[in-house]
Amino acid sequence: MNFKDLADKTLITDNDITWEDLGAGVKRKIMAYDDQLMLVKVAFEQGAIGSVHNHPHLQMSYVAKGSFEVSMGEDKKILNEGDVFFAPSNVYHGVVCLEAGLLVDIFNPHREDFLK
Repeated sequence: MNFKDLADKTLITDNDITWEDLGAGVKRKIMAYDDQLMLVKVAFEQGAIGSVHNHPHLQMSYVAKGSFEVSMGEDKKILNEGDVFFAPSNVYHGVVCLEAGLLVDIFNPHREDFLK
């Protein structure tokens, strides 16, 4: 299934979507999106890094599995399964995976750069 096939889908099966290998122990699946909202799964091997970055999108991330050291602006905190972090627009944030894990990221609006 390609990214354009996902646009505006309402019933999505995980097995129909393949992982995109981002390298360095990180891979992602774009699960669903429209113009305003996007849900993405991001899997991390232990020790993998989600580099510190910022973007204009609002982002909420749910720790579905594992443990992460999360940087948000000047703050750092270890988050575990069931925890959440919120990245406001243009705030620098990143993660270091302490225990193999999975983040479920939600963006508003959708990340056009992920679709290229």
